[in-house]
Amino acid sequence: MTITKINPSNKIYISKSLILKAGRGVFASKFIKKGEVVEQCPAFVLPKKDYPIAKKTILRNYYFMWGKITSAICFGYGSYYNHSYKPNATYKKKIKEKVIEFIAIKDIKKDEEITVNYNYGKPDDKSSLWIKEIKSFNDGL
Repeated sequence: MTITKINPSNKIYISKSLILKAGRGVFASKFIKKGEVVEQCPAFVLPKKDYPIAKKTILRNYYFMWGKITSAICFGYGSYYNHSYKPNATYKKKIKEKVIEFIAIKDIKKDEEITVNYNYGKPDDKSSLWIKEIKSFNDGL
């Protein structure tokens, strides 16, 4: 494993989400350009033996799949990005570094909520989510 130096992002903050029943969300503290890294988050990869247990808990709504046989808990603000089928950001898992990078796919205005598509970060994937209670931001769902 490569150890990567990770600094906290000064581009974001946590606040009450604009999405109904979403709780908290991640917002831009300044203008973020399309293509810019919003945040790098360290990931704690669960041991394979713990994945079946985690899958049955509330953590299922917050972890990221890490390959096909386990998952990872994303630190930083990584687990607070809310879902949208019209996201303004995506994420990329850097498996070797155990890091998840959040990247703007559109210009994001100051104080705008930053959202990602929970379907493996694929912005155009309209597949149903495993979290049935989620009502997506500005998607008419």
